[in-house]
Formats: sequence, C-alpha cells, structure tokens
Amino acid sequence: MRSGAMQVEAVSTTGIYCRAECSARPLARNTARYPSSVAAEAAGYRPCLRCRPERRAGSLAGLDAPEPVAAALLRITDGYLDDHDEQELASHVGYSARHLRRLFELHIGATPSAIARSRRAHFARRLIDETDLPFDAIARAAGLGGSRQLHRAMASLFGFTPSQLRSKRRRGERPSIDGGLALSVPYMAPFDFGAFLAHHAPRAIPGVESADGTYVRSISVCGHGGIAEVADAADGEHLRLRLHLPTYDSIIDDVHRARALLGTDADPDRPAVLDDDPVIGPLMRAAPGLRVPRSWDRFETVIRIVAGQQVSVAAASTMCGRIARRLGVPLSVADATVDETARDQASPVPHLPPPGSLPNHQFPSAAAQAGAGARGHAGLGFTQRRIDTIIGVARAVSDGDLDLEATHSLDDTVAQLCQFEGIGPWSAHLIAMRVFGHDDAFPASDLGLRRAVEHLTGQPCNPRELQARAESWRPYRSWAAQHLWNAAAGSHRQLPSNHPPD
Repeated sequence: MRSGAMQVEAVSTTGIYCRAECSARPLARNTARYPSSVAAEAAGYRPCLRCRPERRAGSLAGLDAPEPVAAALLRITDGYLDDHDEQELASHVGYSARHLRRLFELHIGATPSAIARSRRAHFARRLIDETDLPFDAIARAAGLGGSRQLHRAMASLFGFTPSQLRSKRRRGERPSIDGGLALSVPYMAPFDFGAFLAHHAPRAIPGVESADGTYVRSISVCGHGGIAEVADAADGEHLRLRLHLPTYDSIIDDVHRARALLGTDADPDRPAVLDDDPVIGPLMRAAPGLRVPRSWDRFETVIRIVAGQQVSVAAASTMCGRIARRLGVPLSVADATVDETARDQASPVPHLPPPGSLPNHQFPSAAAQAGAGARGHAGLGFTQRRIDTIIGVARAVSDGDLDLEATHSLDDTVAQLCQFEGIGPWSAHLIAMRVFGHDDAFPASDLGLRRAVEHLTGQPCNPRELQARAESWRPYRSWAAQHLWNAAAGSHRQLPSNHPPD
C-alpha cells in the first residue's frame, strides 16, 4: 500500500474524519491522523459528507501487520464474523480473543468486531446511496439483520438515519431502473480493465463465465443462482457491478469477491521496486493500471489451474466447462429474476447480456466433485493422473484438510500444495498467486514467462536462469509475471500456451 494511502485526518472540533486532500481546511492543532477509516471510527469520528473518505478503494489487508493479524483480517473481509465470534476467529490464528483484540488495536486501531461492523455499515450506506432498495432489504443484503439494526448502525456511524442519508445522496447517485442491482466498485487508479479482460477471456470457463467486453459469471447467494456483470464505469474511479438475483440477501460477500478477483484494492504503486528493472520497468510504465488477477471462487480457480497442466489455455478452459456442465448446478434466466423487495430498483425482466454469452451453470463445489469420483470425471478429456489430482484436491478442500482461506507464508503454502499428488512448483505458485494472494509467487518454469523474457532481452532463458533473474523482482514477482504475460499477449507473437509437467 502506498505510504499514507489508507490514512485519514480526524478533526476534534467537528467529530469527523476526512481524506488528506479534502477541501476543508481545519486548524492543524485540531487534527489527528489515523491509519485507516475504521481506526478513526473506533475513536468516535464520523466520515466527512464532503470528501466521503469511506468510499475510496484500498484494503486493510494491505497494511503492514503481523501474519496472524493479516490472516484474521482476510477472514473478516471474507465475512467470517458474520457467522462466527471473535473467539473462533482468534482460535483460527492461534491466539486468545483478548490477545487478538490487543494486536488489532495496536496495528489496525480497531478490534476485529469493530472492523466487521464497519464493513457491514459501509456496504449498507453504499446501497442507500446507489439503489432504491427498501431499507429492510438493504439490512439483509449487508448482513445487518433488519431495519432496526440498520437504523442503529447508520445513526451511530454517520450521525443520520437511513432516510436522512438517502435524501442527502448527490446528483447522479440515483439509480437508473434498467434491470439488476447496479453498484459502483471503486478502485485505486489507474486501473486497466481492458488488460484484465484480455488476460481472462481465454481462461474463462465456458458456461460459467465470459470476458468479452464485460466480465459475466454465474454466482450463488444464499442458495439462489444468479448472474454478475462487471463493466468499466468509464469515470477513471469505478467499475460497475450489476447483480441479477432473486434475492439480494448477503450480497456483501459477492461484492467482496468481485473486488478480490479484479484487484481493485491493490495499490498499483506498491511494486515500485520494479521501476528501475531493465526488463520489468518499461512494462510497468507502459501498463501502469495492470493488476494481478486473483479469484472469485477459490476452489474453482484451483481446479482451473490444475486443469491447465501440460495443455493449452483453450483446452484447459474447455475441459473445466465440461466439468461444470456435468457436475455443476444448471442456471436459468429465471434464477436471475428479482424478487418483490427489489421492484423499485430492478425490472422484472433483467437487463442481461446477450443470451449467447450468458452463464448457464454454477461451477460444482468441492463436495460435489469429490462425491463424483473418477467416474464422474471420465470422458471429459483429462488423463487419469489429472483426474486423481482433481479428486484429491476436492476431497481435501471438502474435508477441511486444505483451507483455501488460510494465510501462511509463500514457502509454507507452496510446500503444502506440493504434497498433493500431481501438484508441483508451477501449479503451486500459480495457486499461491491467484487463490492465496501472494505477491511474490512466481512459476519460473512457465514457458510463456520464459519466452517473454527471451523476446524482451534477445537472450535464451531456461527456468533456472529465469529464477535467478527474478530474485531482483522480490517481493513482487507475481506483479512482474503479470506484466510479462501482458507484454506477451500484446506482442502479436504466438508464444507457447502449454505448460511444463508438474
């Protein structure tokens, strides 16, 4: 995170906190700096209605904090405290609840529960501003339970009732009624949405997702199937997320998944250590808004990576599409029709992408794939060895032996993954990069990376030489890899898309 990116200034005389660049100019003696919005809120300050500091992109998970705190933060942003308490969270990272709260107050400025409450309250505020959903529907969507809890949360944090906040929304924030629930997703500028689409399009799983001008995928919320669309808002600050669902309960988690996949909270200035590198530096200057894509569905991404071993990108995507058709839950347009609580925001007939590009299945869960066994995966194009790997991983995830939300060091993550039959360093590093969010993961044996470096340097590059060269790219080798893949995709050269055996 760039220095001070999450910091805010609180004003003791007014009881509000602002962005550093806010046009308000209080006396310096009346201001105090806090490391994040949630820290200022924990100290009793309310967000400024002028600069709206709570609406900018940026993730608390990007702050410098000890590994257990980072692990707990990741769980909180994934909604863990919606269904668990602080004691369970603390046990997960190896601490008592009291000690974890002490660490959070020291490094973050707020307790885990305060961060979870802030997460729900700010999402509810966004729905108040950007939609015409009834307040009880907003409360359920944000995980607040009901209208009474929503009223209490808004009055406590913002100093206004939900009705007062809705009356204060700015011109242009009122939604257009053209189907689905449309939300803005802020990002840390610059952001290259086109580069994400170009990278993801050939890797998209047919029937589950597509990336042709707009990213579209099937989703499941509270057991209900639906469709999510992500497009560029073309304002230099936001993406536009549109959800088509029969219910909007608990959609806060899917908004988080969209942000995780696209990396909207990642700071593009963070890997500045690469600026002076003779290979990566020019690529970063040519594509300053590039991000490292992560995952919407962690298990789905793991299987897509395993399927990509020793085959082309297109073949891996096709075979994963076959898995979805055979073992996934079918999705119909009717699944995405809104319910009565959303009539003020979305029309009965959703504004959906062209039928040919609509997802038609949800990717099967780990339990479903484990239960299908070898027979359920036969005839889909996989070798028996690959089927065994897929089933082994599915069983480990389903049984809880492989925690895809764990926050371990890169070395420990790779070591654990390589214990699975059929998973070697290439797959392990890609999974560490895409699923676990490690910025320093680097699949040095990837042919695309090697050929990209050869093209840029004019010199042969084997895996060992690439590994040695990448040492100077630490701790952001994942960013370097993404820039190399991006450069290769735009070079108009047919670089190999198959990968070495694991």
